[in-house]
Amino acid sequence: MGFLDILLGRSKPAAPDLDQLFGLPSAAVTLQAAAGFTPTGTGAVCFASAEGAAFAEAHREAQALLDADTGRTGPPVEVGRDEYGYSWLVSRRTPEDLPALVSDLHAVNSALEGSGFGPQLLCSVVGFRDSGQRRLGLVYLYKRGSFYPLCTLPGQHKRDNSLEFQVAAQLENDLRIEKDKTRWFPLWDAPGLID
Repeated sequence: MGFLDILLGRSKPAAPDLDQLFGLPSAAVTLQAAAGFTPTGTGAVCFASAEGAAFAEAHREAQALLDADTGRTGPPVEVGRDEYGYSWLVSRRTPEDLPALVSDLHAVNSALEGSGFGPQLLCSVVGFRDSGQRRLGLVYLYKRGSFYPLCTLPGQHKRDNSLEFQVAAQLENDLRIEKDKTRWFPLWDAPGLID
């Protein structure tokens, strides 16, 4: 950061830190104790698809890495595309196996990043629900190195902002929460939130 940046009040954005994902299991304990939310067992990595054989190969390698896991009890890794053209690689585990799910998400992000496709990575999301069947996603913003909670209301494109702020306050000691609320993007129909 230069002298002019300091004078103008600009700050250097946080760098991606995939190891932040490993904070999710402890955050899940806090979330369950404070708000009654438990993992759904579904997580996903969202990325912008790139053209070319190198990206297709990196994508296949990431999927093969997860499909080769002999401890997987659920269906194989799924690949989908949303209405905006972004790709989602979805992993499903038992709700009790959040550490393995986090390892899956870390492996996918690392494989794409290691192949030079870090700029295509957008976010990772892990789903939670409470006994009233409210859905909550903890979203990791790859380019910001931070998390935010996302609570979408069933069957509509609306959010429960008060719950999001409550969860963010509860998790600020467990995860690096994104301070800029304008970056708390709605991920309508994201895997983990609709399952």
